[in-house]
Amino acid sequence: MMMSHRMNSAAALRFADRRKREEEAPRLGQQVPNLRGLRLEIEERTGIGGTKHVRCIMIDRAPALFLIQCGDPRCIDGEHDLSGAVMQALRAGKTAFGGSDECRGSIGTSSCARVLHFQAQAEYGA
Repeated sequence: MMMSHRMNSAAALRFADRRKREEEAPRLGQQVPNLRGLRLEIEERTGIGGTKHVRCIMIDRAPALFLIQCGDPRCIDGEHDLSGAVMQALRAGKTAFGGSDECRGSIGTSSCARVLHFQAQAEYGA
């Protein structure tokens, strides 16, 4: 029971830290004023399988920060930071772009083996 409580506390601290970074980040709409829509297709893979989901970003409220938590619940400090790649492409006005990011977290004494791949579609207006 005690171990579970510690793990939940650590997870709560990581969540609070990520929330704070999102709140302090500049807003996406301010950073890319002509951006009207952004859709991210995210697929996280392990050796043989993976999970896929789509995020539609609310431009007016979204932070200019793209942090995706590792999908493995056993992973400690696992996170994918897509912010640099996404913001560079958006500032360049790209309408379609993608990339990948390896998880830097750990599972026990081993490195996490998950890799996140993303494809994005952006719409711009006047």
